[in-house]
Amino acid sequence: MDDQKILRLKEKYGNSKAASSDKKEISVGPGRGRSQGMSATGKPKNLGKTLARLFRYLSHERTLMLIALICAVINTVSTLAASYLLRPIMNRFLYYDPDTSTITDRMHGLFLGLCVMAVVYAVSVLTQWLQQRLMLTVSQRSLRRMRQELYDKLQTLPIRYFDTHASGDLMSRFTNDVDAVGEMLNTTLIQIISGAITIIGTVFLMLYTNLILGAITIIVTPLLTWVSKWIIQKGRSAYRQQQKNLGMLNGFAEETISGQKIVKVFNHEQTAQEEFSYLNSELCEAQIKAQFRSGIMGPVTHQLCNMTYALTACVGGILVVTKGFDIGGLTVSLNYTRQFNRPINEISMQMNTVFSALAGAERVFDVLDEQPEAPDTDAAAPDAIKGHVVLDHVSFGYEPGVPVLHDISLYAKPGQKIAFVGSTGAGKTTVTNLLSRFYDVEGGQITIDGIPIEKINRGFLRSNIAMVLQDTHLFTGTVRENIRYGRLDATDEEVIQAAKVASAHSFIMNLEKGYDTLLEHDGANLSQGQRQLLNIARAAISKAPILILDEATSSVDTRTERHIEEGMDALMKDRTTFVIAHRLSTVRKANAIMVLEKGRIIERGDHDELLAAGGRYADLYHEIAQLE
Repeated sequence: MDDQKILRLKEKYGNSKAASSDKKEISVGPGRGRSQGMSATGKPKNLGKTLARLFRYLSHERTLMLIALICAVINTVSTLAASYLLRPIMNRFLYYDPDTSTITDRMHGLFLGLCVMAVVYAVSVLTQWLQQRLMLTVSQRSLRRMRQELYDKLQTLPIRYFDTHASGDLMSRFTNDVDAVGEMLNTTLIQIISGAITIIGTVFLMLYTNLILGAITIIVTPLLTWVSKWIIQKGRSAYRQQQKNLGMLNGFAEETISGQKIVKVFNHEQTAQEEFSYLNSELCEAQIKAQFRSGIMGPVTHQLCNMTYALTACVGGILVVTKGFDIGGLTVSLNYTRQFNRPINEISMQMNTVFSALAGAERVFDVLDEQPEAPDTDAAAPDAIKGHVVLDHVSFGYEPGVPVLHDISLYAKPGQKIAFVGSTGAGKTTVTNLLSRFYDVEGGQITIDGIPIEKINRGFLRSNIAMVLQDTHLFTGTVRENIRYGRLDATDEEVIQAAKVASAHSFIMNLEKGYDTLLEHDGANLSQGQRQLLNIARAAISKAPILILDEATSSVDTRTERHIEEGMDALMKDRTTFVIAHRLSTVRKANAIMVLEKGRIIERGDHDELLAAGGRYADLYHEIAQLE
């Protein structure tokens, strides 16, 4: 791939923040493109802060954590004690004085010693099982809390955030990133705690058994620590890059798979394959680097541990020959040397899991730290909304300094139908986004029933606005449930009536199970027009006094459109309706038609007045008439 394509991929599916730039991410709105961003950045993160936030999730399970910690201590102490029992057993019953001990006494003592060791090891196994069971509960509850906070946070974020972040990358926060944290909490955390306790206990018993041999093992430890720290520093940045590339690949795959029809229609399969191959190769290289840097820690520290073991054995053998050091003591010292290095090896082998978990946690926290939708200030919920809407010299731009709407003024009374027409990018959808407060105006004011829109509780406002968008979206569930989504307390009779208004009842009854037909994958078993009819029925069942139709009939044929218009006339009665349409036939009955061009209203009037004026609307009408 050439450099321009690579740069385009990174801009679309990467994050502009990752390019070591201090510029803020530019936000764009509908109809103006999307920056498919990730929240992970290339800048170093505060490791201590990330760990502290993770432990705050664990703090909700303090009791279980305390019991698990006690079990870890008992497990470590019993394991160390069982190992130390080898010293008296070997000295008294294996390396013995034949003049003072009979074979029967030795066998009896050996049997009792082994039984004691078995009991101690049984305690070790039981406490280890219990601590793992408790930590599994702790980790899963913590993950449940983290996923819930993440999902709740997404519900509070403004539409602007979703316009500038790829859905595939957001989904990876729930899957890859949270799963990585879960893997660490399930096993790695308790292994690190147990390892730390084992190291402390082993140090004490090594020095107690033989000061010289214990000192040899302890002196070599700083070298192991330094090597581990160096590899950790190298591995942390590699794992952050791996998580970033994984999110980029997920975002690209999700987008191209969901848009596979478009890819095939325009014969872009080869281009998509090339772009995926590049992102896949980048991820592969990042994973190789990350896995190698973390995986090399195990072999390196293992060989260093073997060197320590060999040195301890040599010095211990010399002490046995020259200083009369007992064989049991040497055996125990060597065992403790191995046990002392084992937790270090285990901890080092878990670093790849820790790296991945911390990188994933940082990406989750990036979302949790995003600013939510601006809270309502001095906002209230009126007793009712009638639908008298006024836009007074409204101006707005998705990007600072790049206005999309210029000095827009209009009004709509309850029961009136206001239509917006114009070329793509003229600002039609932007007007409806401002009415729903997906974005806030930059200049001028919008009022509903004389109340400034920012003074109306956002939730109450949106509950009084029904929308039918050009992009259909159906949820997994039955046809009945999807229509009822517009008003959850609607009866079955009201669902059927709404479907009839939207001209959807006939095709629904022809489905295998009628209104109980299960829809999956955004209604993949329906045609595009049928999906749109269900969206219209969803709006029809709502009692909202304000109705927004954004290309609502763009996906249905002309014959179906006529049937819908008949039902929509009844639906729009006593409602304030805003219609965006490319088919000018759908706006003929509008009380007022606003012709927008480059964010400005250049013409206004009803259908006959605009045709008589011979302006832009008339040109559009005649152009479309010729095409039809």
